[in-house]
Amino acid sequence: MIGWPILDRIRLGPLGVSPHGIGIAAGYLAGSWWMLREGRKRGLSDDHIGSLLLWALVGAIVGARLFYVIGHFSEFESFGDMLAIWRGGISLIGGIAGAVIAGYPLMRRYGYRFFQVMDPAAIGLAFGIFIGRIGDLIIGDHLGKPTDFFLGWAYRGGTLPGPWFETAPGEWVARLSGGFTETLSRSGATLVDGSGEVVATGAGVHQTALYDFFIAGGLFLFLFWLNRRPRREGVLILSFAIWYGLGRVITDLLRIDKTFFGLTGSQWTSIAAVAISIVLLIRFLIRPLPADAEEPVPVGPTEGRTTDFTPPPEP
Repeated sequence: MIGWPILDRIRLGPLGVSPHGIGIAAGYLAGSWWMLREGRKRGLSDDHIGSLLLWALVGAIVGARLFYVIGHFSEFESFGDMLAIWRGGISLIGGIAGAVIAGYPLMRRYGYRFFQVMDPAAIGLAFGIFIGRIGDLIIGDHLGKPTDFFLGWAYRGGTLPGPWFETAPGEWVARLSGGFTETLSRSGATLVDGSGEVVATGAGVHQTALYDFFIAGGLFLFLFWLNRRPRREGVLILSFAIWYGLGRVITDLLRIDKTFFGLTGSQWTSIAAVAISIVLLIRFLIRPLPADAEEPVPVGPTEGRTTDFTPPPEP
């Protein structure tokens, strides 16, 4: 199996920086660069994209924590605990939703169409997730059920993040939702239920962050290929939602997390996004744009806008 020693902190003198935080920041910057690059081709102003990205960042922070709190509400004892984001506990799906919600009013204010903004955002999101997951891998986050799968992850030393705690040198235990307890050490992993019965064992565990790393990387390459020629607005972001949503449904099956009617909150959200996206793409196929139709040119404020669009000639 694959494995590596965990690096929970990068020490800079008296300071310690988490690779997880560095990964999130690097992913945000990398994704922003791609959105700027692709947004210019679709008539978006650099200044407007900068404002959208700033508000999207705020919305992502709020949404990531809010969705996690909603999904794990019973685990918090006070409102202060809910705000303690530094203790861990965020939702990537919630972050994406929060970013879109926070950015939408600005899209309308600037006169942009929703898909006009979200198509370049799709490429940036895929690349940003791909880069950001590197931080998760370094700290050993998002560990799943025991497995003997060849891409499973074996513990090789280091300090695991919460909810894991060390009960003996090199032996880690996590109290999981549903009364399950998982033990992980260099010798393997064991999962037991609330009655103490062993339900799964393995040489290691599913590293769902690694699977997500591959999913996001493959999605970025697919969107990059899809973007090589002009597509109808909405195709890129709807393709993103279907690919990544299905990926999250699968990877969440490999983890022990709080469920609602058998599925996690992220799975239900992903299923809804996939269903809506499939319906819209089918509608695109049934009602294609006329061959001589032009995509509408950007409307609204144009000051400082960089665009490659040329308005159609007057009749």
